[in-house]
Amino acid sequence: MEHVAIVGIGTAVPAYGLDQEDASRRLSDALASSPDNARWAQRIFGHSGVDRRYTCDPRLLEPAASCCYLPSGADTGVPTTEERMAIYQREAVVLAAEAARKALADSKSRPGDITHLIAVSCTGMFLPGLDAELIDPLDLRPDVRRIPLTFMGCAAGLTAIRQAEEIVRNSPSSKVLVVAVELCTLHIQPSFEREQLFAAAFFGDGASACVIGKPDPADEGNFGLRKTQALLLPNTSDKMRWTIGNYGFRLFLSPEIPRLIAREVPEALQLFWGCEEMPELWAIHPGGRGIIDALSAAFGLEDSQTEASRSVLRRYGNMSSATILFVLAEIRERQLEKNEGMKEGIAVAFGPGMTAEMIRFTFHP
Repeated sequence: MEHVAIVGIGTAVPAYGLDQEDASRRLSDALASSPDNARWAQRIFGHSGVDRRYTCDPRLLEPAASCCYLPSGADTGVPTTEERMAIYQREAVVLAAEAARKALADSKSRPGDITHLIAVSCTGMFLPGLDAELIDPLDLRPDVRRIPLTFMGCAAGLTAIRQAEEIVRNSPSSKVLVVAVELCTLHIQPSFEREQLFAAAFFGDGASACVIGKPDPADEGNFGLRKTQALLLPNTSDKMRWTIGNYGFRLFLSPEIPRLIAREVPEALQLFWGCEEMPELWAIHPGGRGIIDALSAAFGLEDSQTEASRSVLRRYGNMSSATILFVLAEIRERQLEKNEGMKEGIAVAFGPGMTAEMIRFTFHP
């Protein structure tokens, strides 16, 4: 067994569910005066691969005519960036702590065992930050080494796991708690621009956490961490942008992203893997259905190999950095049910840059 492993995972979502059909219907109501955009929006929502997402703000469930996030709502009622950040500060800590407690319990770790805390988020900012605010509710040691990873996008969940692996590899007595929380729906824009509607179609809110340390051979469901790598894809820095606006953060995702991934990533993944035969287990960050489809086609993956990623996208949407641990949790659950023994796997996620994060793991049932 590897000397460093993910030994516990926890996930959490807010209380308010966004049904995709209902959201599409309410958006069509708001776009009644623009039939072409309404049809386009329905097509995007219908083909997103998402059935349900979650939000921390119940106002997103209101009818189109009164929803303050939409242009058809009250002109003066659109939440400003300041208002959205206040919601983020209030809700993110609670949700992150819930996921972290589950990860600690799953790993059979006491709060005092944690030597390092890596806190990940790109959907909000405040000081003292998420890392500091989690100390008291989790009863962590005041001298725990805190490492915030902020504004790094969807790949940052794997970035944090990679950094945690390096910490434990170099200091085997260390135990690292990784916590990622993203409240993506706070940044839905009061705009009917197509790129903004595209972003609004599949992002959701959620938190995840994991404990990384030396595995106990008696424990079930460890992900042994064997090899990690991050790289920048050439000539792609303008394909994924995330800027601060007056009404939250403005996201741009190029429709070329799946094609670029299909062109640039397969060779990089094969070189990283280092073997002719690719692994059986695939934890693909579901940044969108097109990304899963691109990697599935490139490597000839079976439906069973991508089902964990598609299931998470379908049930939760894209929760940015928090999503990859939802996928790993689903893979673990499926593998424990099958009871087929140890298997090799790869986790991959993409973020602004464009950055590709890759981790080679061994699942130990």
